[in-house]
Amino acid sequence: MERAVKLNDGRQIPVIGLGLFRSEGENEAENAIRYAYEAGYRLFDTASYYHNEEAVGRGLQMLHVPREELFVTTKIWTDEQKSGDVEGALDRSLKKLQLDYVDMYMIHWPVRECFDRVWEEMARLKETGKVKSVGVCNCSVSYIKRIMEISGVLPAVNQIECHPAYFEKDTVDFCQKNQIVVEAYAPLGRCKYLDHPTLVRLAEKYGRSEAQIMLRWELQKGLVVIPKSVKQHRIASNADIFHFSLAPEDMEAVDQMNEFRRVIDLDPKTMDI
Repeated sequence: MERAVKLNDGRQIPVIGLGLFRSEGENEAENAIRYAYEAGYRLFDTASYYHNEEAVGRGLQMLHVPREELFVTTKIWTDEQKSGDVEGALDRSLKKLQLDYVDMYMIHWPVRECFDRVWEEMARLKETGKVKSVGVCNCSVSYIKRIMEISGVLPAVNQIECHPAYFEKDTVDFCQKNQIVVEAYAPLGRCKYLDHPTLVRLAEKYGRSEAQIMLRWELQKGLVVIPKSVKQHRIASNADIFHFSLAPEDMEAVDQMNEFRRVIDLDPKTMDI
């Protein structure tokens, strides 16, 4: 399996990255980034809402590697969208990250009242050189269709909650049909389902961990995954998913785990934004 996939703007994104949500403890983000880089990660995902962009920036600088080796993502939060200062929000993030550009700038949550304007500004930012690709998070099919109506620039990525217990097949299928990469956040379901009998059985069958079975299932679904951890052994284990594959019948068995049960606290379909 290839370790990167092509985006609809011609660039490449690694198929596994490090999620940095809640990496807020002393040196947590810095250490996690170092562990991840040593384990082969090149994609690092943060957001202004995570309040750790400064720490992420320090961690990236401490790697002492060419900038082009890294794929760095950050996101604009809802209040920043409502303020109308999209480029200002990006500039603040870049300053904290100590970067001249980000590889992916994303709408963290769609805000209905200003979505059209914000997306047009996001697309314009590509012309400044401060953003290489633009994407969205938590967007339903209706939001993607809206972008198609108003803009000639499609999101390169739609980052959504995705794991065996919550898999929006319609959204995934629509995005993939339209060359939009689906990136799974919370791909391990925040570890709530690791004791599921199907995962336990397959972990024993393949000689892998339950977490590796989940991540491999997602890769074979064509998703990019960004598991979050600050533990060195878990970060390394999560990346060790390229030397085996799940048989079709085992993919189907994991499919049957879907209960449409979220693990995040917010539901983009019901949030009044």
